[in-house]
Amino acid sequence: MADLEVYKNLSPEKVERCMSVMQSGTQMIKLKRGAKGLVRLFYLDEHRTRLRWRPSRKSEKAKILIDSIYKVTEGRQSEIFHRQAEGNFDPSCCFTIYHGNHMESLDLITSNPEEARTWITGLKYLMAGISDEDSLAKRQRTHDQWLKHTFEEADKNGDGLLNIEETHQLMHKLNVNLPRRKVRQMFQEADTDENQGTLTFEEFCVFYKMMSLRRDLYLLLLSYSDKKDHLTAEELAQFLKVEQKMNNVTTDYCLDIIRKFEVSEENKAKNVLGIEGFTSFMRSPACDVFNPLHHEVFQDMEQPLCNYYIASSHNTYLTGDQLLSQSRADMYARVLQEGCRCVEVDCWDGPDGEPVVHHGYTLTSKILFRDVVETINKHAFVKNEFPVILSIENHCSVQQQRKIAQYLKAIFRDKLDLSSVDTGDSKQLPSPQSLRGKILVKGKKLPYHLGDDAEEGDVSDEDSADEIEDECKFRLHCNNGTTEHQVESFIRKKLESLLKESQIRDKEDPDSFTVRALLKATHEGLNAHLTQHPDVKESGKKSHGRSLMTNFGKYKKTTKSRSKSYGTDDEEDAQQPPSKEPSPLSRLGRRRKTMKLCRELSDLVVYTNSVAAQDIMDDGSTGNVLSFSETRAHQVVQQKAEQFMVYNQKQLTRVYPSAYRIDSSNFNPLPYWSTGCQLVALNYQSEGRMMQLNRAKFKTNGNCGYVLKPQQMCKGTFNPFSGDPLPANPKKQLVLKVISGQQLPKPPDSMFGDRGEIIDPFVEVEIIGLPVDCCKDQTRVVDDNGFNPMWEETLTFTVHMPEIALVRFLVWDHDPIGRDFVGQRTVTFSSLVPGYRHVYLEGLTEASIFVHITINDICGKWSPLILNPSYTILHFLGATKSRQLQGLKGLFHKNPRLAASDSNPHSMRKRSLGDRILRRTASAPAKGRKKSKTGFHEMVEIKESVCEPAREPDGVLRRTARSLQARPVSMPVGRTLLGAWPPAPAVAEAAEGKESPPVQF
Repeated sequence: MADLEVYKNLSPEKVERCMSVMQSGTQMIKLKRGAKGLVRLFYLDEHRTRLRWRPSRKSEKAKILIDSIYKVTEGRQSEIFHRQAEGNFDPSCCFTIYHGNHMESLDLITSNPEEARTWITGLKYLMAGISDEDSLAKRQRTHDQWLKHTFEEADKNGDGLLNIEETHQLMHKLNVNLPRRKVRQMFQEADTDENQGTLTFEEFCVFYKMMSLRRDLYLLLLSYSDKKDHLTAEELAQFLKVEQKMNNVTTDYCLDIIRKFEVSEENKAKNVLGIEGFTSFMRSPACDVFNPLHHEVFQDMEQPLCNYYIASSHNTYLTGDQLLSQSRADMYARVLQEGCRCVEVDCWDGPDGEPVVHHGYTLTSKILFRDVVETINKHAFVKNEFPVILSIENHCSVQQQRKIAQYLKAIFRDKLDLSSVDTGDSKQLPSPQSLRGKILVKGKKLPYHLGDDAEEGDVSDEDSADEIEDECKFRLHCNNGTTEHQVESFIRKKLESLLKESQIRDKEDPDSFTVRALLKATHEGLNAHLTQHPDVKESGKKSHGRSLMTNFGKYKKTTKSRSKSYGTDDEEDAQQPPSKEPSPLSRLGRRRKTMKLCRELSDLVVYTNSVAAQDIMDDGSTGNVLSFSETRAHQVVQQKAEQFMVYNQKQLTRVYPSAYRIDSSNFNPLPYWSTGCQLVALNYQSEGRMMQLNRAKFKTNGNCGYVLKPQQMCKGTFNPFSGDPLPANPKKQLVLKVISGQQLPKPPDSMFGDRGEIIDPFVEVEIIGLPVDCCKDQTRVVDDNGFNPMWEETLTFTVHMPEIALVRFLVWDHDPIGRDFVGQRTVTFSSLVPGYRHVYLEGLTEASIFVHITINDICGKWSPLILNPSYTILHFLGATKSRQLQGLKGLFHKNPRLAASDSNPHSMRKRSLGDRILRRTASAPAKGRKKSKTGFHEMVEIKESVCEPAREPDGVLRRTARSLQARPVSMPVGRTLLGAWPPAPAVAEAAEGKESPPVQF
């Protein structure tokens, strides 16, 4: 965002002139891929938060949030502009807006250069203001925007007023289930102007505040204020020390909180914090579940590189799938600014001697290598200065390799010079601190036996450079008779084959796309591609004379030999006879093909030399990077976990997704982090559970892309898959009280949208880490209340290695036939802070859950059954370790074998007829009845599709059901809030975190 600095200091006159023009609207041509331009009226909304246009078939969806804009470029710089003839449009009238997670482009053409200049200036001014906000200012701004947009959407007739019927409809949309008389009472109290019967926006804000008053926070305030309706500075300090576990709390600090959050001028004058100010403070970033100190780099950055997990991207240049999507240099800027520190560049020979970057043997678009390097150089160190690793996948001829080396040296310059880096030990890798501002080139290095005078030589070509399966490749057809029908037929066969035979099944929650859905989308993308490029039919054009190399015969022969894993990742695996499954080490040791490498490129590789897989047996050298596909890595992790961990204490290992993930889906990174793998590369363009885990992992330590591995992984060794991997170390106990929820929306994929039923939410908490720590538990369901549901339930977990554990909060909407995903937030265990905290759901403006967190140390002898009730009945019966670990193998298999407890009919608990009738799906606990924790085997089972809810595994130990409690009513509002409060004992119990029956009003 360095280029935005100049826009922060624009004169007010110029800013207002730009805003006025943009809000009035400008007619522009919107260019679309493969279609003629469309004339639309583009305008900035009155709140200056989103860009809109009309007419549009998308209606309400025809908008771009200013928050989502990544970059605005002037002139004809985008790919769509490049496809237009040179003289079609004046470059000074053209500009492009890049927005969203996939860097979508909006390409616009104005009627004159002045209009284009006005829009570019105005948009960059708005972006600069957002980039300069602190977390508190951003939360306040997004809250204000949310209120305005909520009001506007509720105002159906557009008169700037809400009548009572529109208000009732809004209540339903917000998942509020209050009696109509209660809504009318609040409506009348808020309606104070002369125009009775309607609410202005200001009156709506009062109405919303009345509706949002919270019983849980009011009880908390009363417990520390001696039953007054406000907190003094001393009482606030006591709350922060006792509940929030804050040290060095001073009176001045508390007075600053009052000045910042209190809304009443009278309370400010008295230096007290009322309920509205206390609510604002509790919902601020200061009381977020994530430790605010971890927003900055706080870990030791002086240790060798191999002691850190490093945020890594796979196929960084792609915006989508690996067959048809676009390649963009801007993707490097995006992932680098997100904190990624290892990016991948697939280099191929291009026309006119210029190397290009794209996914080989596919229909992905090509970008110039020079543009990629310039983008990396510009954005590598904008957010932090810790080193960037450039993973070069070299497919080029020696001539173009020399061009690659020239560009790297000319553009990066002294960033490549590592001569001054002091490692302190010749057998030790340098630290991130000593490499600040440096770019490491990861690639092949010429063998030492060739001597320094050799200009080129042969090196092994086993890296992820040839990660595309042979039957996935597009090649130029030998005769020029290819037709559109043949190309489409070949690709359809490939996609259908993958659907039927691929060993990949993405272990995602339903909040992410399944492989099946994404393959379908890829199929649809192919149809669009062929429709937009009718010249495929022209047999004389080599650029479109493609066919799919279909080795289905060979592929099918080896299907059975692959059935025990996801699928292999290179041609050698495909050629392996099906009768014998090779061991990982024999497979790693096979002779591989070679390629020519030039000296200039080889000399740029210093500490990150890509080595052959058989070099997992440490030869004492330093600076090697071992690359595995997820399939190969899985085999090593399963059979040589401790040896692998020792290797990763001295060298770097990179794990990348399987070749069969043509949809750019992601694998579970936890098994590889658990054995110390540093560079676990994911497809950053693909949202979903796995990227959420990755994002949570690296958000800590200032999101700098480097997170220190646990000390036990840096020295010594242990078995991460053991039932008690670190018996001498104290465990951590997480006691989590899930109190309430706030503004939980309807599920994003709800069939009926806002008109659907009011949700029945419940919260699921999942611990993700070492296999022994993986478990989940959930609250009961609250009926018909997504606005302020009250659970007040305590969940307890025990964690053996908190340094790598993640805590995942999920909110679901219970449904009689399953459950619908509402939202999630994932946080590293080490970044949790104790006390009363709000967990804001990722990507949702106002939605949160309110929890109380306590973390205890557990030492000495322990019983897994007592400390972690999520353990399966196998532990209770004393099952062997091998049986316990059968479920773990399911992490990597399409159809994991049934666990011993599932295959043994005697271990199945016989159910009564009534129990069978009352039994719900495993997606939600029965209403008013506590559901058992998820067992170890359920954790590793793979769901076949989103439509099939996971079933409860028989044999899972069930916790003793608590007596049914009366479900809390919706939170009291209006004047009754200050009325009959519970007696002192109930208040005291609430303050101490004890469970007490809900209070009725």
